[in-house]
Amino acid sequence: MTVRQATGGSAPSPEPAPHRADGDGRRATPRHVACVMDGNGRWAARRSLPRTAGHRAAETTVIDVIEAARSAGVEWLSLYAFSTENWRRPSAEVDFLMRTVRRVVRKHAVLLHARGIRCRFLGVADPRIPAALTRDFADLTTLTGKNRRMTLTVAFDHGGRRDIVEAARSLIRSGVPADAVTEQHFAAHLPFPDTPDVDLVIRTSGEQRISNFMLWQVAYAEWVFPPVLWPDFRAPHFLECLHTYQQRDRRFGGVMPTSNGEPRS
Repeated sequence: MTVRQATGGSAPSPEPAPHRADGDGRRATPRHVACVMDGNGRWAARRSLPRTAGHRAAETTVIDVIEAARSAGVEWLSLYAFSTENWRRPSAEVDFLMRTVRRVVRKHAVLLHARGIRCRFLGVADPRIPAALTRDFADLTTLTGKNRRMTLTVAFDHGGRRDIVEAARSLIRSGVPADAVTEQHFAAHLPFPDTPDVDLVIRTSGEQRISNFMLWQVAYAEWVFPPVLWPDFRAPHFLECLHTYQQRDRRFGGVMPTSNGEPRS
């Protein structure tokens, strides 16, 4: 069974919204957090272990971050698990990743469903993905499809540029006149068009790159680059990133409101 993305839908792309604040004026929890899970290989190398050991150790972090996000009130969590560029890695490492992801999905499916988490998989287009793994993705998507406590999107075999190209093709096939194309029309042809724009991107290990991740959705995201490697990243680190986000002033290209010519604090 092949997982198909929802493309060409009618749902408009959510516009960047002003930040939500709680009762004392502090910014509330970001609605959509995305994580670039970086540093598994370096974690293993520092311990003189094979790179696969880092991927295996990352499982604990994934579950910890999912729980932390859910408990903090994050509504959408996206995890970058495997990119279109990752196919260039040694075949033995890729095979290990496929087996590991399948084991994790099967192991934690019941827990994710019990927590009310809706699971979706962004990408999953390459025929090199094992059929059994694709079926597990589809089964988990179906099992959790009615859950609304939080939406977990796992970007697997994902590339932001590919998504944009596919959306352009879909838009052309739909016959929308060129002069009628708007950002909302275009975004409606992206995979999962109901996904809100990303508010916060966390990239672990200190690296500061986008790496072709959800390029359309991160246009106005805040970025945090904690130095900790992904296998060592835990709930307190995640909450610290949320706190950092809460200190940011998100203006979406505008200016801060003023009072008598002076910026408001």
